[in-house]
Amino acid sequence: MQFNSVAFLLFAALFFAGWPLMRLGRSRRWFYLTAASFLFYGWWDWRFLMLITASGLIDFAAGLLMARLPRLKKVFLVASILGNVGSLAVFKYLDFLIINVNAIGGLLGGTWRIPATELILPIGISFYTFQSMSYTIDIYRGKLQPTRNVLHFFAYLSMFPQLVAGPIVRAADLLPQLAKQRRAGEAQRWAGLRLIAYGFFKKVVVADTIAPVVREALSGQTPLESCGYWWIVMALFAYQIYCDFSGYSDIARGLGKWMGYEFPVNFNHPYIADSFQEFWRRWHISLSTWFRDYVYIPLGGSRHGRFFAHGNMWLTMLISGLWHGAAWTFVIWAAGHAMMLSLERMTGWPKRLCARPLGRHLATLLVFVLTTILWVFFVSRSFSQAVAILTTMFNFSKLSTGWGGLISSKAINLTLLMMARQLYFHFGLDRLRWPAARPVARLIGPVGLAVLIAACVLMRGPGSTFIYFQF
Repeated sequence: MQFNSVAFLLFAALFFAGWPLMRLGRSRRWFYLTAASFLFYGWWDWRFLMLITASGLIDFAAGLLMARLPRLKKVFLVASILGNVGSLAVFKYLDFLIINVNAIGGLLGGTWRIPATELILPIGISFYTFQSMSYTIDIYRGKLQPTRNVLHFFAYLSMFPQLVAGPIVRAADLLPQLAKQRRAGEAQRWAGLRLIAYGFFKKVVVADTIAPVVREALSGQTPLESCGYWWIVMALFAYQIYCDFSGYSDIARGLGKWMGYEFPVNFNHPYIADSFQEFWRRWHISLSTWFRDYVYIPLGGSRHGRFFAHGNMWLTMLISGLWHGAAWTFVIWAAGHAMMLSLERMTGWPKRLCARPLGRHLATLLVFVLTTILWVFFVSRSFSQAVAILTTMFNFSKLSTGWGGLISSKAINLTLLMMARQLYFHFGLDRLRWPAARPVARLIGPVGLAVLIAACVLMRGPGSTFIYFQF
């Protein structure tokens, strides 16, 4: 069930109609949340429910056993991690492994072929397995006490607003909220409505309008050897993926606020970053902090010198690339970011550039351009396609050859609108306070909200699934 569907709107209306009554008792609240979330998740394919249930029961039991048998807690932690990573390995990476084994066998002269499994990838598996693993790891570290109620645990694990594409919420943050009866106040309801409206605008108006342009470019139906065309297409994709993914996170956070719960901010204007380190502090924050806390730091972080710090960072980024998808293009995309992060650590160029006049603006522009270049590997369907696109992008002799009129002006205008909003925050205009403008702001707020909602109805692009559903 997608947020941008009529089925979800009906589901949400029925859920929130019953929420004021069902949230009053803990057991009743947990059952209602779990049942609604299972209905939401099983709408795609009821068979997916068996996997999330099995994964959840393993981690719920592991948490209890770690508390009861502390001497064996490492055994139970390993069982939990193997259960989660094992399910990812089978459903997400098994065919990728088979393809590469077959390729290596062919290079060595082998004539045998291992048949692909062609298993269906369960929606959101990468998100809820990471969320579930954080529960058992935090119990192992002594940072969290396990819940003894299975409905309490599944209300946390399967919470429908952020189940499929995040943000990844830590058990230490959400379980205590679920344990208390919470009622959304007026300020929280309005904040939730603003998040939902803006999230839908980013998704159904901006991202869904850009999507056909990018899809047509990658399909090869209009192959163009135009440098300018591909730079525009990749800039459009940069904002498509940002609006698509952050739009989902905004809607999820808004729905959470309507229930009285707070989910972490997942995006914080990433394209105003003046370094790659800052970019990852602003992009998919719940995932980047998850990898920092559960992969980078356990590997040793920066505790054993610069050489090992670089190695740990590279390994963490490469694992992150594989998390995004079972393809070498994602690994190369992650390696590109790792290389940029290493260069920043070794040279300190962002700080040096930002110390000069206009340096911060130049650094922000440079990081955006380099990020856009790396998006080529993320979006391309193959390594050869990525190389072909990059070759064309840097063939400046064909800067404006034959692409006029092929790119939707509406897609470009919406992208420019989102760029202007990023610049608003880049120049710190959001931090300015004019007391005389407060009455105007009180009027503009509701009017702007109404305009966003109207735009979602009247300007929506061709419906498409959220990009991160495939991860």
